[in-house]
Amino acid sequence: MIGYIAKDDSGSSSKILTPPDESVELTTVTHKDKPKGRRPLQSIISTHDFEEAASENLSAKAWAFFSSAATDCITKRANEAYFDRIWLRPRIMKDVKEIRYDTKMLGVSIPMPLFASPTAMAKLTHQDGELAIAKGCSKFGIPQTISTNASFPMAEITSFVDNTFFFQLYVNKDRTASEKLLRQAEACGMRAVFVTVDQPTPGKREADELVKAEGTVLAPTPNGATASNDRKGSSLGRTMAGFIDPTLNWEDITWIRRSTKLPLVLKGVQTAEDVILAVKYGIDGVLLGNHGGRSLDTSPPSIMILLELHQKCPDVFNHVEIFLDGGIRRGTDMFKALCLGARAVGMGRHFLYAANYGPEGVEQLIEIMQDEFETTMRMMGCTDLSQLHPGLLNLCDVEHWGNGSKL
Repeated sequence: MIGYIAKDDSGSSSKILTPPDESVELTTVTHKDKPKGRRPLQSIISTHDFEEAASENLSAKAWAFFSSAATDCITKRANEAYFDRIWLRPRIMKDVKEIRYDTKMLGVSIPMPLFASPTAMAKLTHQDGELAIAKGCSKFGIPQTISTNASFPMAEITSFVDNTFFFQLYVNKDRTASEKLLRQAEACGMRAVFVTVDQPTPGKREADELVKAEGTVLAPTPNGATASNDRKGSSLGRTMAGFIDPTLNWEDITWIRRSTKLPLVLKGVQTAEDVILAVKYGIDGVLLGNHGGRSLDTSPPSIMILLELHQKCPDVFNHVEIFLDGGIRRGTDMFKALCLGARAVGMGRHFLYAANYGPEGVEQLIEIMQDEFETTMRMMGCTDLSQLHPGLLNLCDVEHWGNGSKL
């Protein structure tokens, strides 16, 4: 059994599932199983460094929760590895002294095509959690997507700094609870709603299941989740997913549209067929991805989905904004995704790993990605995002991903 208590900003709560016999409130953290020291922030020069530092510094349970993925972690690894199978075709002798890469995302002007994807319980990485991410993002104007399972109430996060925020919604079995969250999102000035559609049931994250919850979990979440140690293990992800409605279907788009006037993005679309349906149902944006490999293992890596759209339904790029997350860890990855039609890319885990250093870490992560993307733009002979196109990529190693179709 899994215990989950839903609690809104007013403090009222309702039990969604019966709590287990053995449960642990998400209120304390111990780092006794990790070194007390932490490598200096100035020694961090890549996303890999942030990840390694987090693995050394976070509690065992926090690290297991954030780094874990479904079953054999094949999709998680492929998210990154498949970017490496796409090669760049640099153009030379271009004047690249002045470049620009600002763009628009869901009607919002953003300084670069990057946003913070939603992540649960950021307080597991730092006492300021989502507030640290918000402060770091606000310095650059990078949008932040706030999770349904954030460590702080959405009103506290959005009022903390002046920035662009999106809201990520897990549709609750109690639809009135979701309607209330959507009203709160509008009241808090959110600019769009990302509805998660790739997790009707929690994935089996074995690393998260194997690390016992007792005494190792940080900070209360507004939802008041409890971690459980049962026959399946001790997964935080499984605990928090207990309220998600598995009956969510395409006809529910009408209900969501009635519940909010905000632009609507489907988060976790993984096939060309479903992107076509999203266009049919009037969706404003589609976030291609697979929950960071945390839901269904051997589902397609994110960049493969983007290639599939080019090969099966290239016209969708004219009708819906396409975003991508999963596997982005270098400026070259951003560039490749944008060449293939993504409007912007999201990063999830790495914002959490950077937040381990507070807002300064988040700022440094953004600076790293910005510097790498600028370097890639110049090396590729590009001065504006409008100049990015598939012809700048060598796709000979990946064209078969779309059932043999050619770009």
